[in-house]
Amino acid sequence: MRLRSDIFASALIRRAEAQGAVAMLRRRGAAEAGALFIKLDRLDGRTAIYGPAPQSEETPAGVDRLFARAHASEWLDPAEAEARLKREIMFDPDLWIVEIEDREGRVFVDLAA
Repeated sequence: MRLRSDIFASALIRRAEAQGAVAMLRRRGAAEAGALFIKLDRLDGRTAIYGPAPQSEETPAGVDRLFARAHASEWLDPAEAEARLKREIMFDPDLWIVEIEDREGRVFVDLAA
């Protein structure tokens, strides 16, 4: 059984902050099943967006959700990241956004290969 989005987002924020990053909820979506996006800001002009991995990715045992980078380049300009998130909101107004500020670039979720 998959964790509700509100519980997963809350746990992600606690996990990031427990490891020394700053994390905050930027947008609250549908509590039970809203898609979760993560904006990772390295605080040096580099930003990345992570979203749900494609359904074709097999989720390993013990992993609730897999994430994948939502863009082809390794890093985005912060303005590009915001534009990307606005497009995602237009497509799915029920999505969640968690923003993580971490100089080391840690995203604190399981990533698809």
